[in-house]
Amino acid sequence: MDLLRWFRFLWAIGISWDRATRVEARDFCRWLLIAGKPVRPHWRHGEDAAVMKPSGVPFAASVRAHNETVLRCFYDFRLGISSGPILINPFPLDRSRRGSRPNAHHNPMEPFRKERTGLYRPRVPKRVPRSIPDEEFNEMFARLPSHRDRAMVAFYVSTGARASELLSTTQGGVDPGRQLVSVVRKGTGEVAELPASTDAFVWLRLYQVEMEGLIPKRRRLPLWWTLRRPMRPLTYHAAHRMFERVNAAAGTSATLHALRHTAAYRMAEDPVLPLTDVQLVLGHALLTTTQIYLTPRKEDVIRRVLAHHAEQTRQAAARQEPTPAPGYDQRTLDVLFAREAR
Repeated sequence: MDLLRWFRFLWAIGISWDRATRVEARDFCRWLLIAGKPVRPHWRHGEDAAVMKPSGVPFAASVRAHNETVLRCFYDFRLGISSGPILINPFPLDRSRRGSRPNAHHNPMEPFRKERTGLYRPRVPKRVPRSIPDEEFNEMFARLPSHRDRAMVAFYVSTGARASELLSTTQGGVDPGRQLVSVVRKGTGEVAELPASTDAFVWLRLYQVEMEGLIPKRRRLPLWWTLRRPMRPLTYHAAHRMFERVNAAAGTSATLHALRHTAAYRMAEDPVLPLTDVQLVLGHALLTTTQIYLTPRKEDVIRRVLAHHAEQTRQAAARQEPTPAPGYDQRTLDVLFAREAR
């Protein structure tokens, strides 16, 4: 989609993709900022349905940064294989990187700069991962319609697995005796055993009893199946749609990936559990990625600050004025400090 967006921009100005320069790249990044995302009209609108008009809502900084990275890597690949008349990369790295060794004149007293920053790459704000509060999670869990959905949500919130990773679990990859479930990692494709809660295996057993005789039993077959005939392995889009229906019923706006963030926050907040163990369970390559979950959640900060204000108010109300020392008249002190006479 990023390449298609770039090609459509070049087609509009009449320039071939292999003849684009840094001027077109600069204009393209600026266009993403001010043009806005296109809106596809409904097919009932007739002839206007074929025209995609800008909505006025600008692309997010993360989308523009991803677009710049994709295009820079695409032109680097084309330059590397030396195919076609491409002379330059329209999306270069930062100016300090060009024509010199990175960090050639680095001051050891200062931190290293990010050399992989593109010239036209926007600044992406750091976002705190969103987790689901306990009250909201309990409301959503109570509205789940089946044992399969309860088992899936319980596994998501206890293992911290990604949505696609849990759906890769086979019937032979579940070990209730050791409370482990095997998933295929999204990035590396390795099989990892993740510990899960006892409740997750209880709901899983209820789901298996409910589906007894309806789905085939083999160790290499998927664990999660649809509830409607004909029975098919559950896909990511079906699981995502299931969670959307639960959100609509509970009046919440959580996402399926927020269950992974919730599990990560719960494990990171446990003082007994080392952060390296949390990193291994979540499958992060860097410990700095796991450290994001040490950031306090907004709702927790608000609750603690409000409790602090309430405590300050209580202490102020309970605070009593000291009695005057012997020899001082209370009426004289009231007049001196402009207080009401007692």
